Amino acid sequence: MATVEHPRIRPGTLESRRYQDEIGASAAAHNTLVVLPTGLGKTSIALRVMAEYLRREPTRSVLFLAPTRPLVVQHARSVRETLFAPEPLTFTGAIPPDRRSALLHPPQVVVATPQVIANDLAEGHFPLDAFSLIVFDEAHRAVGDYPYVAIGRANQAGPRARVLAMTASPGGSLPRIREVWANLGIERFEYRTENDADVAPYIHGVSVVPVSVPVPPEVRHLAILLRTAVQRQIEVLRGLDLIPGAEANRRVLLDVGARLHRLIEAERRQSGSASGIVWKAVTAQSAAMKGLHALELIESQGVDALREFLARQQPPTGRRMTPAQHAFLEDPDVQDVRRRLATLTIEHPKIETAVRVVTDELSRNPSARVIVFAQYRDSVDRLVEELGRAGGGAVRPARFVGQAAHGEDPGLSQREQVALLDRFRAGEVNCLVATSVAEEGLDIPATDLVVFYEPIPDVIRTIQRRGRTGRARVGRAVVLVAEGTRDVSLQRAAFARERRMHEMLEKVQADAARGFAPAAPEPRRVQRMLNEFG
Repeated sequence: MATVEHPRIRPGTLESRRYQDEIGASAAAHNTLVVLPTGLGKTSIALRVMAEYLRREPTRSVLFLAPTRPLVVQHARSVRETLFAPEPLTFTGAIPPDRRSALLHPPQVVVATPQVIANDLAEGHFPLDAFSLIVFDEAHRAVGDYPYVAIGRANQAGPRARVLAMTASPGGSLPRIREVWANLGIERFEYRTENDADVAPYIHGVSVVPVSVPVPPEVRHLAILLRTAVQRQIEVLRGLDLIPGAEANRRVLLDVGARLHRLIEAERRQSGSASGIVWKAVTAQSAAMKGLHALELIESQGVDALREFLARQQPPTGRRMTPAQHAFLEDPDVQDVRRRLATLTIEHPKIETAVRVVTDELSRNPSARVIVFAQYRDSVDRLVEELGRAGGGAVRPARFVGQAAHGEDPGLSQREQVALLDRFRAGEVNCLVATSVAEEGLDIPATDLVVFYEPIPDVIRTIQRRGRTGRARVGRAVVLVAEGTRDVSLQRAAFARERRMHEMLEKVQADAARGFAPAAPEPRRVQRMLNEFG
């Protein structure tokens, strides 16, 4: 195996791949957005470019940005093991600002979360002009008010350090690509797929297998009751002329909620308080959203997940119910659901199916690694419990969740997350049951199976999840789809959006090759209420 030879790269640490060499050379000369399937070495490309800038500008530092603390730790480890450079600094919120400022002594490699750097920039405590290169990992986040945007704009306004932006999936729409492009000051576009001739030899392949899960009649009946309860609140909104005659889905209800929020603010400015009619609409909208969430839980998660959600709607002793909680829980169909749940002994068959898929994989291949993705922590906890009882000890599961506390669940600290990933690599744990926190940046090349407990419509998250497998050898992704539920349309939408994304990226690549860069996005316009006009 040929390896990269560079005075700043430790011998034998980076494999020489033609597509990585070509992309690295382009990125060293131009601000470049790299779109590359997960597992094909975006970090290796970043290390090549970092080495070149440490050689080219030996008195200046390099900044490597990553969205999560575990990813910062992983990147710092890669820098330490690969580059001839001073010990990399890791900047996260755990280090006080004055301490961070005192540690900066170019030339260095600083690996940091963007929140920290954006805050220090705003306070004038971060010398961006001391850096010759800024690497934005998971660059699809550089939209809206994410800290990448502030850092990218500050760089364009001042030092104009070289920019390397990397992602597996920049988004499913041209406006989003344009926004990333403009916010980071991108000049070149490097896009590869599994079908490109220089990439194909390194692709091991991922088969995506949808598994249809029949839904028991008892669960279907609960879904019908909840759907009726939602419709009851929608009729209230329709009677207030807030919803047209077409079907009201989640997006429509979210739009109604945003309109009501603006209306409340307008009425408060005019008279000091909102009218009773407006609050009636707010209550109906909020109760309908609770009903839709309950419906999603029973259709795609499980009976226990619905029980937990309904229990959380009851306020603690001494606190009153909100009007929305009262409207939702006192609905006759919701009350019927609660009565049936009290005696229901079956669980959603998705749990049994997920356990069987994982157990079969690890029984057949004891050295395999598996990740199960689930949307909600309640589902994660239940799956860990069931997997721990299955397979005669073949499955050694662990929960991998974020740092935020949810009720009595404190989450996992950064140190706990990093330690758990090390146990997973070592085989002490062979099945991670994870929420979305595990979608980005896990450096686990030997994951054999990824299980989607439910389909997700977001194209970026779908690609990130699937990219956890198929790195070192052929991988498999299994998507559990509950028959006759929202899962079916979500799975169909995920495939369609990914196909459209690749078509759009091919167009952007062709335009970039001709020298046309995506134009900056138009400023977003917010619809105004009638009473806001003078």
